[in-house]
Amino acid sequence: MSEVAPPRISRGRAAITVVAALTLTGALIGALWAWLAPPVHGVVALTKSGERVRAHLGTEADNFFVASFLVVGMLCVMAVVAAVLVWQWRAHRGPMMVAALALGGAAAAGAATGVGAALVHWRYGSIDVAAAPISAEHRVHYVTEAPPVFFGHSPLLVAVTILFPAAIAALVYALTAVAIARDDLGAWPPIERDELDPTAKAGSALPSGQ
Repeated sequence: MSEVAPPRISRGRAAITVVAALTLTGALIGALWAWLAPPVHGVVALTKSGERVRAHLGTEADNFFVASFLVVGMLCVMAVVAAVLVWQWRAHRGPMMVAALALGGAAAAGAATGVGAALVHWRYGSIDVAAAPISAEHRVHYVTEAPPVFFGHSPLLVAVTILFPAAIAALVYALTAVAIARDDLGAWPPIERDELDPTAKAGSALPSGQ
């Protein structure tokens, strides 16, 4: 394996670059998700008793899951690709890049969900059941609801959506590191095998014939 050239920037700056790039990518993913995610169609209806009720048409309620799964899937694809690309930055391989991938993955998920939620809300608006234009003559009003970015509103589900891509990116990078034979991962500065094995250096110092 050929030796790696000295890096042009510090490892800290490289880590900041990774985090910033992932955050920007997450924002772009959020915008793409807002365009692709299926909305939820439903109705606001007036019952015979005069009560306003809200219901979803057919299997439209499934889109609540589909939309949330889509954003997680897109973020996981980004995490795998990012881990592979960052591994190619050979001079900076190491624990700091794992930390940068984890932090960047979480930041990307936060950016994607934030941008996505804002865009779909702007696109579809919010549903006000009390203000729906229904009456005794027109008892049904069709509505379109913005798709959700999270599977639910509990802190645990939100945390899973934010942290899952970070875990995937760190895992892929770690598995790649395990597969390489060199203890220094081929990063800079390179470590010679004699430096890693003191017995080899001691053995080479013994006189011949001993």
